[in-house]
Amino acid sequence: MRAPAMLRCAAALALLLAVAAPAAGFYLPGVAPSDFAKGDPLQVKVNKLTSIKTQLPYTYYSLPFCKPATIVDSAENLGEVLRGDRIENSPYVFQMREPKMCQIVCKATIDEKAAKELKEKIEDEYRVNMILDNLPLVVPIARQDKNSFAYQGGYHVGAKGQYAGSKDEKYFIHNHLSFTVKYHRDDDSELSRIVGFEVHPYSVKHQFDDKWNGADTRLSTCDPHASKFVTNSDSPQEVEAGKEIIFTYDVRFEDSEIKWASRWDTYLLMTDDQIHWFSIVNSLMIVLFLSGMVAMIMLRTLYRDISRYNQLETQEEAQEETGWKLVHGDVFRPPTNSDLLCVYVGTGVQFFGMLLVTMIFAVLGFLSPSNRGGLMTAMLLVWVLMGLLAGYTSSRLYKMFKGSEWKKITLQTAFLFPGVAFVIFFILNALIWGEKSSGAVPFTTMFALVLLWFGISVPLVFVGSYLGFKKPAMEPPVKTNKIPRQIPEQAWYMNPIFTILIGGILPFGAVFIELFFILTSIWLHQFYYIFGFLFLVFVILIITCAEITIVLCYFQLCSEDYMWWWCLAYCTSGTCSSPPMPSLC
Repeated sequence: MRAPAMLRCAAALALLLAVAAPAAGFYLPGVAPSDFAKGDPLQVKVNKLTSIKTQLPYTYYSLPFCKPATIVDSAENLGEVLRGDRIENSPYVFQMREPKMCQIVCKATIDEKAAKELKEKIEDEYRVNMILDNLPLVVPIARQDKNSFAYQGGYHVGAKGQYAGSKDEKYFIHNHLSFTVKYHRDDDSELSRIVGFEVHPYSVKHQFDDKWNGADTRLSTCDPHASKFVTNSDSPQEVEAGKEIIFTYDVRFEDSEIKWASRWDTYLLMTDDQIHWFSIVNSLMIVLFLSGMVAMIMLRTLYRDISRYNQLETQEEAQEETGWKLVHGDVFRPPTNSDLLCVYVGTGVQFFGMLLVTMIFAVLGFLSPSNRGGLMTAMLLVWVLMGLLAGYTSSRLYKMFKGSEWKKITLQTAFLFPGVAFVIFFILNALIWGEKSSGAVPFTTMFALVLLWFGISVPLVFVGSYLGFKKPAMEPPVKTNKIPRQIPEQAWYMNPIFTILIGGILPFGAVFIELFFILTSIWLHQFYYIFGFLFLVFVILIITCAEITIVLCYFQLCSEDYMWWWCLAYCTSGTCSSPPMPSLC
């Protein structure tokens, strides 16, 4: 029996490694490709303004930028709205493979309020995000080796600087955009597909000699009929109340060998894969260490103790037993606040199921970055559907504890954690709304969230609870004593605070490197798409939590402390609170 088990483990490990390797570049596109003939219109869309300093997004038109005749909001999914995306049309319209130079968008005179808002956004390093054919706008930045480029999403609203000979700091707006649209041409036709969208922003104080004639005005600072693009400016456009700002752009088209299916590689390029592999190796070392401890307990200590225990049962020396054998009649005694523990366990199963299912879909490539907001939408929907498991798990555990108020436990499972989360979400949303940020969730979306909660999640919790209570109660393998045993004084290292810290450090050590990359991607508004590595770390985390709980649970029972439910199985690792765990100890 050992050989097939080892083969299954080896096959599972090989599958995980195979999944991790291509996960950095593999994705299933969220939309079908669009083909463009020469001269076809290309509509540039604008998205939110983002900053790594404040994390509060704002709509593009919250600043005095040029507006089209009619602003049209693009249809957005639930995840996009929750992320603060506000995708709208813009006055930037290109013609496929027809370069333009010094095209005037509009002229704007900014008042004192607009100037103040521009300065605040420049001070906070806000970036403007645009979209063309579902590709986000990027700014190419040459690396130190000068042979490759790094890409930053969006361009800065402006910059701070000083005039020569002056110490006063001024604010300058990027009012001239030099776009580069990369396309891949079909060999069999004249149709092309967009594979890149880049920009170089400049601050240019435009001048014109004659009277203003809209888009037909002849500027002295750049010539639309020349074959030269704007590449720098000796006279930048300062942000001051009452000043006129002329917004212009260039657009050039560049033939590229990149195919449409690979166009997202620019955004998903992973240059630090060695660090991720180091994280995996570090986590595996922790798992091997804990596995050795568990193996020692299971194969040596427990085997010897059980052998002695079986011998003592036939002798009069049974009353001299010591260690974990003394508490076998109390280990399944229901803990204090057992109903609350059932709710927590059910919610934990719901959360675990959401993570597992979402991560599987992400590893398979169904949640690609081209499907903007798809990851958050999937997490919400899976969380709602996992209410069935939450109700089932909490009711099964509650019935094992001889509980009879099934409606109470079901309502607590359906409303306790989601209710607390919704209250916090509502308060934060009110604060964000007070800042006039696009991150504030509108009322219609809030209503949709409540509808998902009350219309789908709550009924599924009741269905799961009903199915759980119909099942016969789980019976402990040993009979619980009627009189609780007195717990002796514990050693200092068995203090709950100490064991919780030890039990939390090891799982955290297994995931902290990957957690750093995830939080960095969120904070810096970057793409995180190495779900193969993340899935490996997730599996290692589960194994680590299970093993650390087995080890600490055994030590606690050896010290004749049978109150393991809260302190160890739940607080220590957060993932191992199932009743069968003590039977392993």
